[in-house]
Amino acid sequence: MTMYSIRNAALTTVCLALLASCGGFRDAKLDPEAYRIEGGRESKGNFIGRSSIFDAFKGGDAEVKVNRYLWTASLDVLDFLPVQTADPFTGVISTGYGTPPGGGQAYRATILISDPALDARSLNVALQTRSGPVAGGTQRAVEDAILARARQLRIQAERF
Repeated sequence: MTMYSIRNAALTTVCLALLASCGGFRDAKLDPEAYRIEGGRESKGNFIGRSSIFDAFKGGDAEVKVNRYLWTASLDVLDFLPVQTADPFTGVISTGYGTPPGGGQAYRATILISDPALDARSLNVALQTRSGPVAGGTQRAVEDAILARARQLRIQAERF
């Protein structure tokens, strides 16, 4: 029975030594090309360059990567829709069904703001009715209204 205790103690010591050596590569340089995504964007994850797994849970350096004018304009233009989820860190706003003022059709929207630039490519809107997706012209009209409102908000912010 003592042979098993000695073997378990030795195995535990070896495992602890291996675990302690995990932080030995703190000064190693990471290749930035290894984190490039096919579309050309670089990964901005919070885990790149961390020294240990526990540093990932400290937080404090989370960055919002969406355009604030597009975010606010999306909420302003689609204010008749009830917001179900809104995550400014990923740039996703998901709404429930709602009827616009003066309209008879109920709509639901999912908005993705994928870039911090005030640009049409940063905004993706998916509209849906209870019977399926809406026509492309309706979707473009909503996107144009959001972009126009975002430009107005930016101009107002520059005045002050």
